[in-house]
Amino acid sequence: MELTNDQKILDAIVKKAWEDPTFKSNLIATPLATIENFLGHSVLLPKGEKITFVDQTDSSIIFINIPAELNMDDLELNEQQLDIVAGGDITPPIIIRPTNFSGDIFK
Repeated sequence: MELTNDQKILDAIVKKAWEDPTFKSNLIATPLATIENFLGHSVLLPKGEKITFVDQTDSSIIFINIPAELNMDDLELNEQQLDIVAGGDITPPIIIRPTNFSGDIFK
């Protein structure tokens, strides 16, 4: 699978954060300025949006991201989700998996 340009840049940013504690601290404190300095040019975020980085390197903590609530007006559903909605449930399933844990957390 070919990585997109954004994926390649994020890969390089994460690798640098792993290698350079000062860069990682700056990335967390001032993410946009740090990324712009790293890239050597400005970054254009959509108006009103910001970017943030969270240090999830502590393997003793299981991190779970709370995603944005689904906007049903702009949502494209897969076959399984269409079946659920057709059955009367208007909320498609939300599948959340911790990125640093592969077992069952809530047995």
